[in-house]
Amino acid sequence: MPALVDRNDRDGVATLSLNRPEVLNALSPSLFVELRAHLDAIADDTERVGCVVLRGEGRSFSSGNDLTAIQRGEQAPSPHFQAETIDALERLPQPVIASVRGHCYTGALEVVLGCDLLFASESAKFADTHGKWGMSPTWGMSQRLPRRVGPLVAKDIMLSGRTISGEEAVVLGLANRCLPDEELDAETQRYAAKMAENSWFTLRMDKQLVTGGFERSLGEGLAYERATSPGAGPDMMKRLEGFGKKKG
Repeated sequence: MPALVDRNDRDGVATLSLNRPEVLNALSPSLFVELRAHLDAIADDTERVGCVVLRGEGRSFSSGNDLTAIQRGEQAPSPHFQAETIDALERLPQPVIASVRGHCYTGALEVVLGCDLLFASESAKFADTHGKWGMSPTWGMSQRLPRRVGPLVAKDIMLSGRTISGEEAVVLGLANRCLPDEELDAETQRYAAKMAENSWFTLRMDKQLVTGGFERSLGEGLAYERATSPGAGPDMMKRLEGFGKKKG
């Protein structure tokens, strides 16, 4: 049986691909189990992985929670396993780029909100359809979406259930870039590879400091940065030597 989540590593970039294209990468409990295993492995692999790309095979990132799995009674290992997996995604030491084409509905939107950056294609469609099915969020939508786009826009998206295009996602602050479909994968990988050329120590510290500071007031955040940031990293002197050689 093929993997539900594929992992491919190249030049310090780990790419995780949701691999159920025949059902638009619907998020079954079994898929979350595989995703969680990859995330746990990557979290412990900071020497070989500098950043992560999360994408979907086929024409959609994901249609969202697998409603047929719910009907079948398929169960996750624990009551909040899916939500805790998104927490694990958000807590990865390495920065994560979500690469989204086609559908990114409800549970899938909750997943990409756990990522640090988001590149969307022109065909991308974001929506929160909890209201369509008489459900309420338990994977983080009510908390992460307002922090990403602000409460006014988050309520518009959640209460209306309307579809957001890739272009509008950039305008709203949900996505960083909107790219032609045929350029999405290559441009996301190019950006990730360029990111991985920077100090992995700095990438991890930048993510930790921004995330930790965002949970505090400005004054508390400044104090957190001063108390937490080690400043120079273990690769600083080597990088400075390389700078000197380039100038010479």
